[in-house]
Order: sequence, then C-alpha cells, then structure tokens
Amino acid sequence: MTDQSNLFEMRRLEQLSNTVFGVAMTLLAYDLPRGASFATAPSWSTLADAYLRPLIALALSFMIAGVFWISHHRRLQRAPYASRAVVTLNLLFLMSIVALPATNGLYGAHRLNSPVATLYFGHMTLIAALNMLLWFIALGRDVSNRALQAAVIPVVLGLAAVALAAVDPALAPYPMLLAFAAPLIGWRRSKDAAPAETPGAN
Repeated sequence: MTDQSNLFEMRRLEQLSNTVFGVAMTLLAYDLPRGASFATAPSWSTLADAYLRPLIALALSFMIAGVFWISHHRRLQRAPYASRAVVTLNLLFLMSIVALPATNGLYGAHRLNSPVATLYFGHMTLIAALNMLLWFIALGRDVSNRALQAAVIPVVLGLAAVALAAVDPALAPYPMLLAFAAPLIGWRRSKDAAPAETPGAN
C-alpha cells in the first residue's frame, strides 16, 4: 500500500484549480469591445469589425480551457495523492492557464499576425505538454494507457498549429479544433475500459 504520510492531498489543489480555471475563463471576455468604445450607434458592419476577431479568439480559448479543465479533474481523480514535485508541476500547469487571457487578448486583436499567432499557439502547446506530462506521471509512466495517448494528441496538433502560424496564421486554428476531440475520446475509452483496468469505477 502506498505511504501517504508524505504526500499532498490533491483535493486541496482541485479547489484551487477550480478558481484558477473559473477566473481565467471569465477574463477571456475582458478584451471584448465595450459600448463606450463606439462614438455613435454602430452599424452591423461596425459591430462585425469590432467583435468578430475577439469573439473567435474567445470561443477558441474558452473551449480549449474547458477541455483541459475536464482533463485536469479526471487526472486528479486518478491520482488523489502526489509528491511535492508533482504538486509543483501542477502549479506550473495552472500558471499556464492563468496566462491564457493575456495571449488570448493579443491573438484576438492581431489574429493574422504570424508572431502573435505563433506565440498564442505555442502557449496552447505548452499547456498541452504540461497536461501530457502530468498524465504520464499520474498513470505510473504507462505509455500504453489510452488516457495518456489521448493527452499526446493535443501536443502533436499544437505543434502543427505553431508551424502553420509561422507560415499562414489563418490556417493555424484548424489543428487545435481537432485537438478538442482527443481528451473526450480518451475519457470515453477509459470509461469503457474501466472494469477491465481497475476493480472500481473510474
């Protein structure tokens, strides 16, 4: 049986992570234009020019953050106790989430700028890589586990998005849209395989 006397109870980290994700996902809307920014009543074309790009960035970032929130909580359920090093790594993961509104605002304002798009999708890839590493640790370094394999997919697609951002920023979001399905597929497969992997429910 694992000695839990020197381990951190991840339930406490889960409470912090809910706050971090909630605040970060709320702040994604901070850069949307306010009514006071229009000198006169705007037309439909003016509204489209003002809101389209930031809303695209908001929707993309919100969905990505939501998927990683689901993955994060599934991972904490798998490993309810962790060492200090793993807790520190989880805090780095949460810090990468905290920074999301900053890169989201930049991307919303300059979506077709190559350096900005590269920075934004590089940030997304960093989040995915930290999530993948934490899954690797939580699953006992079992590279054959389907949950870990699902966590690898957003990293690969994120790297593809970064490469596209350097060449054609307009194409960069499409690989990340595919990345949304990976954690959900992993969750579905782990639910299906739960009786064979463990005596209890996942």
